[in-house]
This record gives sequence, structure tokens and C-alpha cells, in this order.
Amino acid sequence: MANETERPVSKIYESNSCGEVQIADDVVATIAGLAATEIEGVFAMYGNITNELVGKLGIKNLSKGVKVVLEEGEVYVEVSITMEYGYSVPEVANKVQAKVKTAIENMTGLTVSSVDVRIAGINIDKMQ
Repeated sequence: MANETERPVSKIYESNSCGEVQIADDVVATIAGLAATEIEGVFAMYGNITNELVGKLGIKNLSKGVKVVLEEGEVYVEVSITMEYGYSVPEVANKVQAKVKTAIENMTGLTVSSVDVRIAGINIDKMQ
């Protein structure tokens, strides 16, 4: 298995004496993206141009708009979101931070040091 494509790994668990379990950064990013989109007021995750093109081709990328960095056993997360018009930015951002932190820690056992929220856009479709 050493010849497989290397992916950034967030954590390695010793699984009894059977071997190890590794969690790829993409998995952590997907958990963060799904958790963020569950918050009322979040329209969608915001991605870069590559992610936008992939999305238009019909391929789902659940980690778009999420950056995960692992340093010394702690995870730092940055999520970029598009909000719905009419919601309080501070309230939505606080809820996103709490939900993402809780989801990652509960599902992976990793320690989340920070969740930075970047409001990258506003969806105004409901206004028209």
C-alpha cells in the first residue's frame, strides 16, 4: 500500500494491535463542509474557480470552501461560505464555528484549535 498516492493525513490511530487508522485531510474538510451547511442562514460553501467548474460538471465536492491545517496535533479550519440575505452575520458565523468544531471533534477525536469563518458572498435570490 506504500505505492498509493499520498494524501495529507490528519491523524494516525493505533488500532489495538491490528494496525493503524489514518484520517485524510479531505475527510476532515468534508465533515466541516457538511456541518457548516446544516446551519440556517448558510446558502452554500464557497469554493475556488476549480471547485466551481467541478460543481458545474455535476461532480459533488463536499470539501469545497474548506481549508484544513494540522500542526502539532491540533487542527485549524477555515470555511468560506455564501450566506442567505437577511441573516445576522455574527450569529451565523458563531453557529458555524460551534457546529464545525463539535462535528470534527466528535467524529474524529481530533482537537480543533480554531474555526475561522469567511463570508465570501450573499445569496440575494429571495429578494427578487
